[in-house]
Amino acid sequence: MHKNPKERKAKRSVTREALLFMLKLAWQKKPSLFVLFILSIFVGFGYEIISVIMPKFVIDEAAAVIGGGGAEHIKTAALYICVFVGLNLFFSILSSIIRTRSNVTKEWFDEYIDVQIGDHAMAMDFENTENPEALDTLQKAKEGMDWYSGGVCGILDAFMFIIQQIVLLCGVSVVILLTCPLLLPVQIISLIIISIFNAKSNEIRKESFLKLAKSNRVFGYVLYELADFRLGKDIRLYESADMMCGKAEHFSDMQSAEWISVDGKTCKNSWVMDIVNSVRDSISYFYIGFLALTKAITIGDFSMCIGGSSKFYWSLHRIITGVQDISKRCDYAHKYIEFMEYPAAMVKGEKNVKSGEHVIEFVNVGFRYPRSENYVLKNINIKIASGEHLSIVGLNGAGKTTFIKLLCRLYDVTEGEILIDGVNIKEYDQEEYRRLFAVVFQDFQLFAFSMRENIALCCEADDDRINEVLKQSGLYGDVQKLEHGLDTTLFKSFDEKGTELSGGQEQKTAISRALYKNAPIVILDEPTAALDPVAEYDIYRQFNTLVGGKTAIYISHRLSSCKFCDKIAVFAEDTIKEYGTHDELADIRGGIYSEMFAAQAQYYVS
Repeated sequence: MHKNPKERKAKRSVTREALLFMLKLAWQKKPSLFVLFILSIFVGFGYEIISVIMPKFVIDEAAAVIGGGGAEHIKTAALYICVFVGLNLFFSILSSIIRTRSNVTKEWFDEYIDVQIGDHAMAMDFENTENPEALDTLQKAKEGMDWYSGGVCGILDAFMFIIQQIVLLCGVSVVILLTCPLLLPVQIISLIIISIFNAKSNEIRKESFLKLAKSNRVFGYVLYELADFRLGKDIRLYESADMMCGKAEHFSDMQSAEWISVDGKTCKNSWVMDIVNSVRDSISYFYIGFLALTKAITIGDFSMCIGGSSKFYWSLHRIITGVQDISKRCDYAHKYIEFMEYPAAMVKGEKNVKSGEHVIEFVNVGFRYPRSENYVLKNINIKIASGEHLSIVGLNGAGKTTFIKLLCRLYDVTEGEILIDGVNIKEYDQEEYRRLFAVVFQDFQLFAFSMRENIALCCEADDDRINEVLKQSGLYGDVQKLEHGLDTTLFKSFDEKGTELSGGQEQKTAISRALYKNAPIVILDEPTAALDPVAEYDIYRQFNTLVGGKTAIYISHRLSSCKFCDKIAVFAEDTIKEYGTHDELADIRGGIYSEMFAAQAQYYVS
């Protein structure tokens, strides 16, 4: 594949940016790594150069002994051998120490990058978590900084290795120029040919990496689902193991097919490189052998030329392929930089949220999800006074949860505006704005952490405050029965003594979390769906008392829970079709709310 000048310039820019990023990161976080690099260059050069030079002196001394030389040649040869062995031992020990320290540093950087990716993924705008392009970028960042590039140390090791080979190349070039200078053009010409074909193979592999990103993400998802014990009931009862394994096998086959295709495309390049290497070796051995036979060089020189030519070729080869390799590694690693710089989906404001009462107002709000042409909400106009308790009802798909996501600014409105205290919510500082809300979504998540951590979701928790909210949610007695109380781990993912909560207990834990946050606006988005109507009504009634003068928004399919709310908004046909108190809406003949309420009430009337 031929690249135009713009593409080549862009590629160089990517390589340079990624390499400079890694160098800067290493200098900021682990400057001692550069000491290891300098020592590594010294060890690598010393080990290689003595393996070229020292055998010459030993062989020449041995030849002198065989030719009738005196005992001094034996002593000299023995001295050379001792020096050679001693230096090898020294370099080996030093290399082992460097390798051990480098491995520790590599592990540190691998963990650091994983944390950075995870932290940025959590900090990204929520909209991007449902954006396939953003998810593919995340996958490429993970893979690009893992086994494709080798991470920070993998890239810097490759870079320092090139420097080491340049130093070695200079050393062996002097040796060859002094003994067999015609070897240099032979090595250089063959290497240029090999580098061209190696570059073609690298380009094929890079294209394959980009092509496999989405497949790897889906494959990883399927494998994760297979290993998730929480899905065990569904997989067994619906006998879906074959389907899940079939999907895993399908994507595995897709990846295997791609790698087979890559091997097929690169094998011709490998054949050419093997042929060029064979021709190069033949010419080199013939030339050096001719010099030895004509006594232009000694037997020791012959050995040194053989070793030197090999070192020269492979040093030059490693420099060129190293440059290609580091370019390839930087291409992969640059996906991490692209992910960390992924554009925000929403504009962030800087205004502070005032303390005290808060009035919420939706003004002509319309919304459609990104990459969709259909509106989920249209012409939403509603004002929620401070301390008001609002119930939101409607059929599935009516836009109730979307309404909450817009209020919490997980998405920005497509049309209109949302105001808090008369200010467009886009103008507020995002972190400060979200402190206004304590939300329990219908798909709330609990974590395999302790009960305390699940409620507080912070490093330092107030146990007295936790116990208070547990009593308010009705979960305190259950927690007291646990062997380790608040220290009990939820689920058995990492602790065999962990506890498995019932559906109702999980929901009360989530509600306790919302109470603990003590935010001025509380939102419950059907978190009690797994409870029976009476239990749900009791929780809502109790919760309604607990939130007191706070603003509260409730979403529920069961209309009995609406009776204690100040106002009810009925969502239908992508907008608010009815709005009023329970009595007002129940009295509307043929109204949506009155029909829904009557339909549900008949199941509780004998």
